[in-house]
Amino acid sequence: MGRRVLLPGLLLCLPLAAGWTASNCLVTEGSRLPLLSRYFISFRLYSSLPLLATCFSVTNLTQALEAVPQRVQALGLSGTVSVLPQDAFSNFLGLKVLELNLHLSRLLPGALRGLGQLQYLCFMAPPMKKTPLFLPPNAFSGLRALQHLSFSGPCLDESLGVRLPPTLRQLSVTYGCLQDMGTLANIFPDLVQGASSEDAWTLDRLDLSFNAKLQNISSGALQGLRLGTLHLDRTKIKAAAVLGLGLQRLDTLFASSSDTVALPAELVASLELQQLHLRGNRIKRIAPEALASCHSLKTLDLGNAGLTELPPSFLATMPRLQRLNLAQNQLQAVMLCANETGPVSGLWALDMSGNGLRILPPATFSCLPQLQELELQINQLTHLEGQMFQGLQRLMTLNLHSNPLVSLGEGWLVPLPALTSLNLLNTHVELSSAEAFWGAESLQDLRLQLPRGPPGVALSLPTRLTSLELHAVPGRKPWELASNVFPVLQTLTLKDWGLQLGPQNISKILPALRQLVLIGRSLEALCSQDYSSFFLWQLPTLQSLKVQALGHISRPCRITGLPSLQELKLESLKSRAQPRLLQLAELVGELPRLEVLQLYHTGLQTLSAAAFRGLGSLQVLVLMGEDNLVLDDSLQDHSPRMPQYMYIFSSSLACLCANAWVAPWLERSPRTYWHIRAYQMCPAEAEGRPKSPLFPFLQSHCFQTLELELFVGCSCLLLLLIALPLLQEARNSWVLYLQAWLRAWLQGLWGHGGEGQRFLYDVFVSHCSEDQGWVVQELLPVLEGCPPAGRGLRLCLPERDFEPGKDVVDNVADNMAGSRVTLCVMSHPALHTARCRLELRLATSLVLAAPRPPVLLLVFLERISRHQLPRYHRLARLLRRGDYCLWPEEEGKKEGFWAWLGCRLRQSGLG
Repeated sequence: MGRRVLLPGLLLCLPLAAGWTASNCLVTEGSRLPLLSRYFISFRLYSSLPLLATCFSVTNLTQALEAVPQRVQALGLSGTVSVLPQDAFSNFLGLKVLELNLHLSRLLPGALRGLGQLQYLCFMAPPMKKTPLFLPPNAFSGLRALQHLSFSGPCLDESLGVRLPPTLRQLSVTYGCLQDMGTLANIFPDLVQGASSEDAWTLDRLDLSFNAKLQNISSGALQGLRLGTLHLDRTKIKAAAVLGLGLQRLDTLFASSSDTVALPAELVASLELQQLHLRGNRIKRIAPEALASCHSLKTLDLGNAGLTELPPSFLATMPRLQRLNLAQNQLQAVMLCANETGPVSGLWALDMSGNGLRILPPATFSCLPQLQELELQINQLTHLEGQMFQGLQRLMTLNLHSNPLVSLGEGWLVPLPALTSLNLLNTHVELSSAEAFWGAESLQDLRLQLPRGPPGVALSLPTRLTSLELHAVPGRKPWELASNVFPVLQTLTLKDWGLQLGPQNISKILPALRQLVLIGRSLEALCSQDYSSFFLWQLPTLQSLKVQALGHISRPCRITGLPSLQELKLESLKSRAQPRLLQLAELVGELPRLEVLQLYHTGLQTLSAAAFRGLGSLQVLVLMGEDNLVLDDSLQDHSPRMPQYMYIFSSSLACLCANAWVAPWLERSPRTYWHIRAYQMCPAEAEGRPKSPLFPFLQSHCFQTLELELFVGCSCLLLLLIALPLLQEARNSWVLYLQAWLRAWLQGLWGHGGEGQRFLYDVFVSHCSEDQGWVVQELLPVLEGCPPAGRGLRLCLPERDFEPGKDVVDNVADNMAGSRVTLCVMSHPALHTARCRLELRLATSLVLAAPRPPVLLLVFLERISRHQLPRYHRLARLLRRGDYCLWPEEEGKKEGFWAWLGCRLRQSGLG
């Protein structure tokens, strides 16, 4: 897939750009990072940086870096470069983040020279290839600000004595070839040098995860190292063996899926470990004597550890414990608290999800007065009483998602006065009345599964919610919302609809709504364009809207008419039966304040300039999963008014000559900065021939497209001129246009200009039969009526004044030439009437050719977009001079219309 390079001058004068088409590179600013996070995975913690860049398929490092602005502060490079040369980044002295996924095998001395502000450095390689990487001892000298050094994939076994910057706080060696912890000390001797002195090395984090062969610990391999967190996930080192490293300090140990079968009680006691994470180890049973040595723990993660029961006084032996994870075990029943008068625990967060719990005794949580988070989702709880939550006065988050709950005790939330977040999705409870939430005065975030039965009464919910998510059963009759006002509700999520919201009072019910998410299998209400019955169009303060279909829909959804909307995301809206290409204008209409538009799998196939005319504030357009895109060449001329940043990911441009203009246009540095990243190939012309990349294929096969079009156009024009004498008897309308234009032009050339010409009529009125009622009832009395009520003018109406038996084309031409003023009544039916189109074309031709001031007036009976007018009329001077007016529906504004018409007639000599 081709990408183009901007002119150097553009790169120098560019402000904080969100992205542009560069050579294999994507550049963005930190504020736009969430839109492009999949291409900046390692940079998510650096969204505060003003400018970030990532380059793909790099084979020549110098050439790739020429396309990157020098003021970039975060840079990622991926490709195939084996050797990192000296002073490779000498032009990027302000770099703070650098990620190299280049399959490097060697760093030359001084390769990173000059990067004194670098804080994060990462070397990556495919984990399966085990690429060797040689580091010279002074590879990182001069990196006086480096805090995080990471190696993900490469093997460092050939490197010895590499000195680490004294500012380093985090070291990661993952997916590598380490087999013995002693090898790490040989590679980086700073980790153990000075271990017996007071200036021993200190690291906040050492990550050795996913070294599949790491299983040996040489005695004292990291002797004296002071360590905050050690990661040994997915290695073969048992947690208890860490004691043999000789660490001077260790606060946190991650040893998930590391073949640990018992709590490392001795390790915890010896180092006074504060956090222990053993998720995914088959511990199965916890020995009571092991718990006696775990009094220092503040966090214990035993998720997916095969536990079937907990020893007595489990929490009492760990008085400092604050966070406990027991998720995904086989705990059928738990007894965390012996009784209501037993010892009190300081636990803050408890996760018991995915255990198959069926019953919670009343005293289960009685000894947890400090508990703030309780996760009970994905269990087998069927009934809850308030007594089981007794004592949880500080609980703020309760998650009961995916439990077969069928009933809740009366006043079950009364013991939880501080509860702010409640999740009841995928349950079977009946919570249709206000009494169901009695006692939850602090509730702000509610996620609720609507009852499956037929709606009986209006749904009543707490009114102080700030976030509400409702899931319904597809195909059931929607519930009506009680006439409560939600004064602070800002986020609303509706899945499968389920809620009947009419447009009458919705702005009063949800006055503070800012974000709306609509997810469902049927979006007919949204896609019907019935603005009078759908609540969405009555939310003038809505700022963010996401629409996602769970299945194909029958027609395109068009979002329009939301004056405050700033962000819009449409996802999976492909139509079941779409006989024509889908354009952006069929998805998005008038959204004057929209800034970000994301389209994912919507079926968009044509992108033209017409769609952007109602999106005056659009800054970013992101297209994902849109196949066979055709970029209309109208985008060239509309570029200054298009979004400034356009990203096309995981999409393919159609291999058609209609897209041939894109590549040369991008080379001219447009004001709109594109990034097109799609790896599609044009099909071979003949079987057995290799496929070609898109842009090179179009350049080689479509480079004569313009010349061919000019040749065909000139040939057709020549044939038309030769055939004109033969078409005289047929009275072809094009001949009349040409004759009328030539006659008007010759009159101006000879200086007649129409002086002294006698006109049979004052005004020629062009209109269709559908608009005849307006002409007869409104226009005729004012123009033909006797003064002072009327103006006493002579009007020519086709139905009344055309000569019977005479050809329609002749009647139009003669009567229009015999009238001082031509007045065209415009409406959608008129644009589809052949005679009205003929009259408008002839009048426009006369106006553009006449030397005297144009005498053509347009009256619009309804709003018509300019791009819907015929092309020959679109650029007429009268539309810029104000020779048109819209007929108002309000009585009070009609006087202004008649004043305008009288003024224009007087200027034409009809006093």
